[in-house]
Amino acid sequence: MRLAFILYKYFPFGGLQRDFMRIALECQRRGHDIRVYTPIWEGEVPPGFDVRVVPVKALFNHRRNEKLLAWVEQDLARQPVDRVVGFNKMPGLDVYYAADGCFEDKAQTLRNGLYRQWGRYKHFADYERAVFAPESKTEILMISEVQQPLFVKHYGTPAERFHLLPPGIASDRRAPANAAGIRAEFRAEFGLAEDERLVVQIGSGFKTKGLDRSLKAIAALPRELRRRTRLIAIGQDDPKPFLLQMKALGISDRVQILKGRSDIPRFLLGADLLIHPAYNENTGTVLLEALVSGLPVLVTDVCGYAHYIREADAGRVLPSPFAQERLDRELAEMLADDAARAAWSGHGLAFADSADLYSMPERAADVILGVPA
Repeated sequence: MRLAFILYKYFPFGGLQRDFMRIALECQRRGHDIRVYTPIWEGEVPPGFDVRVVPVKALFNHRRNEKLLAWVEQDLARQPVDRVVGFNKMPGLDVYYAADGCFEDKAQTLRNGLYRQWGRYKHFADYERAVFAPESKTEILMISEVQQPLFVKHYGTPAERFHLLPPGIASDRRAPANAAGIRAEFRAEFGLAEDERLVVQIGSGFKTKGLDRSLKAIAALPRELRRRTRLIAIGQDDPKPFLLQMKALGISDRVQILKGRSDIPRFLLGADLLIHPAYNENTGTVLLEALVSGLPVLVTDVCGYAHYIREADAGRVLPSPFAQERLDRELAEMLADDAARAAWSGHGLAFADSADLYSMPERAADVILGVPA
């Protein structure tokens, strides 16, 4: 088959982008041709991929999206394909990968009525309706079971069009046989003493991921524990507001903010805790990447994959509504309790051996290619 994939931006360190790449590579591995449409491509192009960088610009994102779709529709009319797969909501898709939550639900619950009069709202509502309306033919790849009822509530989408996928954790995130050696080398490289504790926060979009909450929690640690605790945040985002916050909190010497990078497994093995106090998160792949590497997790329950941490007993899940004092207390307790962290680590590794946390790309490719379940 000839397959066309559409996404609004590709860069190597985004969760949606990594999922796209693994699904597209799985389809290619099965012998199918891969064409990609995107206005922004950063990083290497895999051999055999036909990447078409769409030359569209606009002052507002919704106008850019409309221009992108018009350009793609014209190109597909000239060179048709067998399937069109979108990683963002838009009309004309055969398959949609639901990396984002329900826009209409957020518009009605988190915004005032005036917002729904704006052109931006109409654009995203129309594009979402094109995917989820009952009359649509788009097959939907769901990665968060908590979102499906919201789409059904607002659109009445038939149940048979939803395909719930298992997670798709890359095999290189699992703790290897030489994990202890990698950890020792990493901690030596970063100058971490035996009694020091390293907390990591990983994910692009620092505001949504709750980095401000993590910084407050580090600042609130008891003095002696704060003195021997460091936080490294990694992601593609503007660090300036958080550098200012660090300075105001007096923890600039305790925190580093790094750009997205390809050696995340080393950080997962070298750290003592993953913190992820997100404001909202459809899934949270990094939670499972930490789990399968044996790294305990502290996470808010709004994350779609937080239930795996609870089921595996691989850390602690903060209940809603969020309370900063609760995060502060949980972080201090987890960092101070070496025995509990060792137990959470062991539970995560055991869960990684028994649960299906890896087959998302294969199952997604089955749906895209029409393979019976």
